[in-house]
Amino acid sequence: MIRAILHLLNDQPIVVDLYEAPTPADVTVICTNMRTVDGKKPVYIDFAASTFVFPMSSVRFVEIPPTGEAAERAAGPAIAAPAESEDLEIDEDFLRRVREA
Repeated sequence: MIRAILHLLNDQPIVVDLYEAPTPADVTVICTNMRTVDGKKPVYIDFAASTFVFPMSSVRFVEIPPTGEAAERAAGPAIAAPAESEDLEIDEDFLRRVREA
């Protein structure tokens, strides 16, 4: 199994396990163990362990992160999460425009 992230058209990315890496000749992506990026089961499926078939026309791209030692080397110190500032201010004008939209 290959852990991957499917970036679907007009939808949030989903984490899946691929049976094999997709090739340029494939018209579908076949996967299992579907979950959201935060690890939850998407609301539109019944069983995350089912087999899912996505047509390539609905897939924007497939992200296959490196695994094992290659992942550790690729991540390195450059990918550190930035510390959040505790004094964030909410822009009331922005919130008003969002509510009106």
